[in-house]
Amino acid sequence: MNIVNIELDITTPEGKRLLQEIEKHPKVAKVKHELPPELVGKKLYTLKECYESNMEILSANYGVDVRKL
Repeated sequence: MNIVNIELDITTPEGKRLLQEIEKHPKVAKVKHELPPELVGKKLYTLKECYESNMEILSANYGVDVRKL
């Protein structure tokens, strides 16, 4: 497989259109989005981590394991 790295300005209408066209072919093209500068270096949580944290908080508040409800 040959790999090509492209920088695309998605602030323009043409750039947005090209990105949408590329994303229509997930078997051929993989799009990697960079994090915004304000999020770089900060702790980011996955959906599973957030869910588990919330379940622990609710279980502690109600005195019942809410996962079993």
